[in-house]
Amino acid sequence: MSASAKKAPKITSGRDGTVKVVATNRSARHDYTILDTIEAGLVLRGSEVKSLREAQVQLKEAHGRIDGHEAWVVGMHISPYGATGVHDLAEPDRKRKLLLNRSEIDRLKLRMDLERLTLVPLVLYFKDGRAKLELGLAKGRTKGDKRQAIAERDALREAQKEMGRARKGLD
Repeated sequence: MSASAKKAPKITSGRDGTVKVVATNRSARHDYTILDTIEAGLVLRGSEVKSLREAQVQLKEAHGRIDGHEAWVVGMHISPYGATGVHDLAEPDRKRKLLLNRSEIDRLKLRMDLERLTLVPLVLYFKDGRAKLELGLAKGRTKGDKRQAIAERDALREAQKEMGRARKGLD
């Protein structure tokens, strides 16, 4: 499922304060095996922040890219905020800079080059009033891998269901 602007954002509490989830990329966990995750800040314009607060964003087509010593997210669609004037309109699909330390960028670039991995956005959220993007270092799955993952998940779910029945004494 793509991150839909129609869904109400989920609010959960984190260690450092309140975290308001704006969008998730559920298809990423289906299409890729996530090996590692990293949290990054985003460079946004004011009207983009207002659109994010209204959950007017889609992550499904987005991916991360490292150019030189800078990290970017490409293909993330943020719909224009309705009350924005013509002078402040930002392009909805422009590439946006990710805020990461140089050492984090170098480590990601090295792993992406050596292991042939992809940088995939997983979750977009507000943490202490700042927009954050959780990125996953991922390896693509083939159709067979997807089927195997679904079978494993179903088997685990069935085992948990049986253990619950045994605990209740229904079997």
